[in-house]
Amino acid sequence: MEKLKSMVPDRLKQIVADSNADDLHSTSSSLLHFLNKLSQFHQMIRDLTDLEASLCAKNKDAALEFKQKANKCYFNGDYDTALAFYTRKIGLLMECVRDCNRALQISPSYAKAWYRRGKANAALGIYKDAIHDLDVAKNVELSLGGKKQIENELKIIVDQYEGTRSVQHIENTVRNFNEPQQINLLCVTDPDKGRGMVSPCDIPQASLVHKEEPYALIILKSCRDTHCHYCLNELPKDTVPCISCSIPLYCSQHCQVQARGETISCYRTKDGVDDSLPNNLKEYIAEVTSCSDSDPDVECFPEHKHECLGVHWPAVLPSDVVLAGRILAKFISQKRGYMECNLLGTLNLSQSYLQISPEGKLELHIYAIVLLICLQHSFGTELPINGISLSQVPVGQAIYTAGSLFNHSCQPNIHAYFLSHTLFIRATEHVAAGHPLELSYGPQVGQWACEDRLNFLEDKYSFRCQCIGCSQLNLSDLVLKAFHCVNPNCNGVVLDHCLDNSELNKLKNFPGVPRMQVLDPFLKVDELKNVAHLALELTNNSFNVQSGSCLNCGSNCDLEASDKARRKALICMKRLQDAIVSKEISTTILSDASRALGVLRSILHGYNKHIAEAEDNLAQAFSLVGDFRSARDHCKASIKILEMLYGSDHIAVGHELIKLSTIQLSLGDPSAADTINRLGLIFLRYYGSHADFIFPYLQTLKREANNLTQEGRVT
Repeated sequence: MEKLKSMVPDRLKQIVADSNADDLHSTSSSLLHFLNKLSQFHQMIRDLTDLEASLCAKNKDAALEFKQKANKCYFNGDYDTALAFYTRKIGLLMECVRDCNRALQISPSYAKAWYRRGKANAALGIYKDAIHDLDVAKNVELSLGGKKQIENELKIIVDQYEGTRSVQHIENTVRNFNEPQQINLLCVTDPDKGRGMVSPCDIPQASLVHKEEPYALIILKSCRDTHCHYCLNELPKDTVPCISCSIPLYCSQHCQVQARGETISCYRTKDGVDDSLPNNLKEYIAEVTSCSDSDPDVECFPEHKHECLGVHWPAVLPSDVVLAGRILAKFISQKRGYMECNLLGTLNLSQSYLQISPEGKLELHIYAIVLLICLQHSFGTELPINGISLSQVPVGQAIYTAGSLFNHSCQPNIHAYFLSHTLFIRATEHVAAGHPLELSYGPQVGQWACEDRLNFLEDKYSFRCQCIGCSQLNLSDLVLKAFHCVNPNCNGVVLDHCLDNSELNKLKNFPGVPRMQVLDPFLKVDELKNVAHLALELTNNSFNVQSGSCLNCGSNCDLEASDKARRKALICMKRLQDAIVSKEISTTILSDASRALGVLRSILHGYNKHIAEAEDNLAQAFSLVGDFRSARDHCKASIKILEMLYGSDHIAVGHELIKLSTIQLSLGDPSAADTINRLGLIFLRYYGSHADFIFPYLQTLKREANNLTQEGRVT
């Protein structure tokens, strides 16, 4: 690619650099006309599309070599390496469940497969399925001795399951959570933000707002060996390769055939299910042994089929370019028979084109031409090349057509997450009818300072954020990087140099004390007055804020000396972080870090995020050396700061509560149960009925808290 770019004459480079979205037809045509004269360009296309020269096709000799290596590893006892060569199962729980499913699809009355499936599910903590599995195994087992053994195992698992059911009320809350129906949202146009999504009705907190399958997706190259190329879940040990080429790996046969658009079919033996079984077990058997686990309501597009020829280009081209190919391939398949010549306008891929650098425009033009020629080889048909650019195809893993319409806010009211590659969006607070539904594209209030957020969003998404968090004064942005007033009796904020511009603009636009009480509760008016009383009380023109001036009492701080002390203290904290990673924490490093925390507390504002991070690091360090009481104190101190920065029910606080509950359980502290209940409610707010599925360790924490309560231990 670099060689091709260097061969483009300066005159043509300048034409591309000066182009806008309306010029794409002519610029692409001119560039294609030039490239067609280059032998190097045609050689590159041959390298990318020639099946005979490809290394991505299946190779029988290589397969035989892998088999021989696998046999050697197996006989030498190197089972993990052998498994990587020919996917042999070795007591892996998820793989065991999947293998049992395959066996049961062939023979639904195979008692041993039901038994092993039940044992694996029990070990995974999936007790309901484990009980059903062993119940079926007991009913289809023919021998009396076998039935007796299964009954004993079943009793043990039922007792384990009953123990988990008596945990705190949060588990019942999640289990009984009534998932609301997906809301019919409206797409509206805002003069400042463009298109966005609103709801025609009030939305309760934790409601499922939107669910969507991706229009197209691609796995990043760095994850090709670790995650399924179709559903993006983590790969098991016994991966399933593509049947026609050597690029993708899948977590199951289902994902393999879905990626290529095939239909799952399986051979069944004649032995059926006994009609005398209870109806609930017969329904469960039918569910487990179904030969197709696809969702009939989800559109399935064979996204890998046009790549599955053994050619080079899907493996060589950048992931975002291959993703663009999948978008075009899907569009072509959907529009076949009435192909439009202007793919650019139809797919709307040219937004923010003017923000791309001249070098980036040239590279994207060349990639677009190369990609479409490769697709021509795959589809065996002519595609319109002129006027196509990849300017707005992101370097992400997936594109969601409706999900992309939700606008950004640094103070979001909805939360996006994924189960496999399915996008879920949930309301994290009550949203009134007609109010914009906005999620975070990255950093949020409490996570980064305002100026850092503005720069990130402008660089990555080409817009200047005007959300309430970036345009209106708030406590988090004031204190996040602030210094403490030199007056020990004052809790005021002293702004750092880098915060002056963004925060001073907010102060100038602040309505003043008389109107503060009617503002958004997010502003935390009482806390604002406590840290910046002087700045808020005086009129906009009568208070001139200087760097180093306290916003509360007006005292001056020596920012240069304070910043020097801060940097020195943070160096000590960095040594502690490195020691935590290596798990080699000496008494000296721990003592130095504790003193450094004291320095940070003396010069930084009490809600400064550096203090929260230092408290968290010390909590981890004390946990590793077994001093759980000190760890608990530091963890609580960190959480207190995060509650002020994010709000007490934010997901960032929930993740810290996991650490706290783990420390409390190690101490035998009964208050762990309350902590776990609280973090469970936070996860419920953000993930609804999916909370326990996404965070399975919640169940483990609940069981340990339940055991602690039953034993009646006290710290």
